[in-house]
Amino acid sequence: MPRVILGGLLGGLALWFVGFVFWGTPLSMLALSSVGDVDSATLQAALVQTLGPGGTGAYPIPWPGTPAGTAAYGRGPVALVLFNANGFANPDMGALVGGLILGTVCTLILAYALRMVAAGMSFGGRMTVVALFAVAITAYSQLGQPVFNHAPWGYFVYLWISEVVGWLAAGAVIARLMPRAASQ
Repeated sequence: MPRVILGGLLGGLALWFVGFVFWGTPLSMLALSSVGDVDSATLQAALVQTLGPGGTGAYPIPWPGTPAGTAAYGRGPVALVLFNANGFANPDMGALVGGLILGTVCTLILAYALRMVAAGMSFGGRMTVVALFAVAITAYSQLGQPVFNHAPWGYFVYLWISEVVGWLAAGAVIARLMPRAASQ
């Protein structure tokens, strides 16, 4: 069990590091669209004026919960605005620490699950299990956004790739440290 815990802890670091490379460096700009400083300031002022009173939340624009909103939604353009009424630093050190903790909890769960179902397998077998689950789960949750919600493909493909690479890195660490048999 100590190797499973060590694998989960080190896997959390690997997952966090890959996430940082994809999202904490200029590489993340590949996934984002820009409107420029002037338009950005105009949009930010409009967000404060229109969404500020409602507070932090996810706002479909236009609101599809009324007949007029449903018609406007069908005509487009549409957006899902993830609005945070408060500013925060970029990068946000609190998010980095929180992300490391969340990633470590998730990789400890992965390590325990891998011990339960694949401990007797070879490293390659364990990695195959990790890869299949990583691709299946992240594909549905991330690539499902453009499929179900008409979200931008580029952003979510980038997000999906970053998650698959992160889980493969974490899984490789865990699979390498996994005892050869369940009884060890």
